[in-house]
Amino acid sequence: MLLFCLICVGYRGSAQDIKVATHLDTATILLGDQTKLRLEVAVPVKERVTFPAISDTLSSKIQIVDVGKIDTVRDAQHAEQWQLSRSYTITSFEVGVQTIPSLTFKIAGEDWKTEPLPLAVKAVAIDTTKAIYDIKQPLSVSYGIIDWLRDHFVLVLLIILGILMLVGGIYYLKNKRRKLPEKEEMQPELPPDEMALNRLRELNNKQLWQKDQVKLYYSELTDIIREFIEGRYQIRAMEQTSEEIFTLLRTKEMTEQQRARLVQMLRLADLVKFAKENPLPADNEQIMEHAVQFVEEAREKNREAVDKLSQKDERA
Repeated sequence: MLLFCLICVGYRGSAQDIKVATHLDTATILLGDQTKLRLEVAVPVKERVTFPAISDTLSSKIQIVDVGKIDTVRDAQHAEQWQLSRSYTITSFEVGVQTIPSLTFKIAGEDWKTEPLPLAVKAVAIDTTKAIYDIKQPLSVSYGIIDWLRDHFVLVLLIILGILMLVGGIYYLKNKRRKLPEKEEMQPELPPDEMALNRLRELNNKQLWQKDQVKLYYSELTDIIREFIEGRYQIRAMEQTSEEIFTLLRTKEMTEQQRARLVQMLRLADLVKFAKENPLPADNEQIMEHAVQFVEEAREKNREAVDKLSQKDERA
């Protein structure tokens, strides 16, 4: 019996810590106006609380406009207590004093009810001394092409830019097609030996070494010879050193005189470009002669090879 009494006392003490309440932000509203209904409950931390199940109306004359979330805050004065609250936005379209009914919380397996609240709904005052006017007709507003362009300025600008880009692209493509055939006719493909000899003549006419531009003279001359070797012997002479070129040409059909001229040209050019050698005027003239002879001998050798192939085909 003593144990039973202690349990009952403890339960009553816990129950005394539970409080439920409702209140309104304002108890008087105008017809169709809104106010907040706030539900609050104070419970021990470990207690489970179920708020009242409310649909879209509190009564036939009070409607719910919006439902807020449940806020939970620990009581500042009692660390073991929770303060839970929830707000409902309500309105009414019936003049008079309406009653917010009692609401039921479910706490610790028991029902806890709130007290009913009165809500006064007042009618909107109407000034009957003023005359009643008819509804005004819509005003007619002029809307021309300038107004339309002003409202659609960005769209019109994008359309104009698109048209200009399209016209420019068509014009560019037409001109490009017209120029391509002319370019091909003006620049016919020349054999490597003819191209090399023409460039050597142009270099000789520049008289670079006579104008103290010896390094540029030897650089352009060796570039011409290297490009000729690439076209004639099908090796990448522009990407190789002089010694690498000599090694690659060992397997190519070439006279010893040709090889000697090529070695002399490239080695003297390397001395001028990298060792700042200053050749004599006779050496400058001689290297041009060697370059021309090297190309001409390669052309003659190529002709002999072509003639042999043609004779062989005729015999076959």
